[in-house]
Amino acid sequence: MTDTPCGGCFPPAVLRPAELPAFTRGGGARTIPLVTQATGAEVFLTGQTLFDGGAGIPLHTHNCPESVTILEGDAIAEIDGTEHHLTRFDTTYVAAGTPHRFRNASPTAPMRILWIYASVDATRTLVDTGATARVDAEHRGRVDGS
Repeated sequence: MTDTPCGGCFPPAVLRPAELPAFTRGGGARTIPLVTQATGAEVFLTGQTLFDGGAGIPLHTHNCPESVTILEGDAIAEIDGTEHHLTRFDTTYVAAGTPHRFRNASPTAPMRILWIYASVDATRTLVDTGATARVDAEHRGRVDGS
């Protein structure tokens, strides 16, 4: 009997966000996909989102758990109706179906987060409209030059 590692076989990768394209999400937010199905992911997705001063993303839910770590700047995380002030390396863990959003606490300084979804099939549902789309679908959008 042969042991197969979790997640199948794929070549190792070193991912350098500064060398990867950023996809515009609107509202002053840009996403850089990191570990995706294109790099061999079968279990989870990771990436970074960069926020301009004052930028934020709409209230939404996911179909799987998500963890976010603040890499740069200060953030306001609204999770299930409660706002939390977060700073560098603070980390959230949000269950599937829990409404949440992040916004840059500074009107001028940039903010950067690392996100991890517990499924390669992660979706985002906007609370205001009920519209649902795959998280990786936004990685096919407009590429930002920054």
